[in-house]
Formats: sequence, structure tokens, C-alpha cells
Amino acid sequence: MVLLAADGVAIEAVHEPADFDADVTHDAAGWVPVTVVAHGFTGSAGRPHVRRAAAVFRRYGAVITFSFRGHGASGGRSTVGDREVLDLAAAVAWARRLGHRTVWTVGFSMGGSVVLRHAALYPAGGPDAHASGHADGRRSGPAEGHGSDHADTHGPAHTDAVVAVSAPARWYYRGTAAMRRLHWVVTRPLGRAVGRYGLRTRIHTSDWDPVPLDPAEAAARIAPTPLLLVHGDRDPYFPLDHPRALATAAGPQADLWLEPGMGHAENAADEALLARIADWAARQAPGG
Repeated sequence: MVLLAADGVAIEAVHEPADFDADVTHDAAGWVPVTVVAHGFTGSAGRPHVRRAAAVFRRYGAVITFSFRGHGASGGRSTVGDREVLDLAAAVAWARRLGHRTVWTVGFSMGGSVVLRHAALYPAGGPDAHASGHADGRRSGPAEGHGSDHADTHGPAHTDAVVAVSAPARWYYRGTAAMRRLHWVVTRPLGRAVGRYGLRTRIHTSDWDPVPLDPAEAAARIAPTPLLLVHGDRDPYFPLDHPRALATAAGPQADLWLEPGMGHAENAADEALLARIADWAARQAPGG
């Protein structure tokens, strides 16, 4: 399936039915929850670790995987977490158009920052996005824009529960060797060439303007939507002050899991952890 984000970028997306046991039946999509998976930078809907996560989540309901702009078969170029919120909104709105009453978003690394901002910008029980495209009411610039344009085109795009795995708490972090390498890939012409041909990721050449809502600030605006933060204590990209800052910003409505021995994002999330995440989401926002 090809979805159109609010700014017209074509987004590759796949919907897969639930893989329930034979003794579990559902009469309509509305009674089946759906997990929308937001992959990390350089990932895509077809990458093995994303497919492995989808296989686990299908035990709990349907699954939508998609490729962010600049990744996989999607169009456009990656803005490394900025306009990607429009891609996620299109996928969530598609889930609701398919009849799913309950939608969970699970994001990894860059996708983790996107699910946080998406939940802040597309609140349940209200407008799907502020007219400015920012949760704090700032005017949209070319890098954020179109926050409310999807409302008539796509329909409701809010989520019922949010899981951010290995997400940053703040932008421009360069405190680890892994993040310094990532910044080189994103900001330098040679780095973007490596991204395009070596990592199969097409990266936008423009700086953010304006800078998108900070992940910690977004986390503070998600309540009362349930929020789970998952982070490994061996994450080579973001140390533990990042999930702790997110949890502090989100307040008591958020759950924080610090996973011993875990590295970074979907590559490091084993099947047992993925099942625990899905079980948490099912308890917070049961289907139907």
C-alpha cells in the first residue's frame, strides 16, 4: 500500500492481520487492536529486525509497518525525525480507516522520538494536530509544516498507547561515538553519500527550520495517553540520562523500563522484550 503524508510524500506501508491462536476469533477489524511500528534511522518496513518485531506483535493484534520518507520504497528524503511525524500520522489514520478502534504506536530510536511527538501533536479527544503544526503553537516552517493538513484527507490519527524504545530526550546530542558518526552522516555531503549508497537512506540537505518539538517536551504533553519508555543500559547511542529525562518530563503517567544488557533499538530488542511491550500495550489500551 502507498500512503500519502500530509505534505504529499509517498509512504510505503504494509497491513498484516493478527496471528491469533485458533481458539481466538474476532468478527471485525474493529475488535482487533493494531500496532503501528516506527522503525529507526536507516531501517525500513522490510528490514529483518522490523519483520521480527512485527511477527511478535501479530500475536496481539494486527500490525502496520511502514518505511519513513527516504527509507525503503518510500519517497522523499529523511529529515531524521522532523517531518517523519507526518508519515506516522498517515499510517495511524490508515489503521483507523481500516476499522481498527484501538491503535498502539511503537517506535525505535528515531522512530521513538517520532511516536513521542506524534502523540503530543495528535491528541486523543481533540483536534488531530494544532493548526500551527507544533504542540506549543509556534508557526510552522518548511521543516515542520502541514501539521493539521491531514485532518480532512486522512481522518483521525491519534494513538491510544505509546511505546518509545531507545529514544533520545533531546536533539543534537553528540556525547557518544555512535552519535558523532551519525551526525557526520547527516550533516556532511560525503556522509549523506554514505547514507544513500551504503545505508540505503536518502537524507535531506536542509537544516531544521524551525527545530521540531524536543522529545522531552513532547513527552510532557502526552498524558493521559499511556506511555512506556524502554531503554537498554548498554545503549551505545544514548546513555541512561535520556530515558530518565523523558520519564521525568512525562511524570507519573509514564512507565520506565531500563533493560539490563540491552543495546540499541529494534536490533537489540529480543522476542521476550517485544512480547512484554505488546502485553503492556494490550493492558493499557485493550482492543475493541
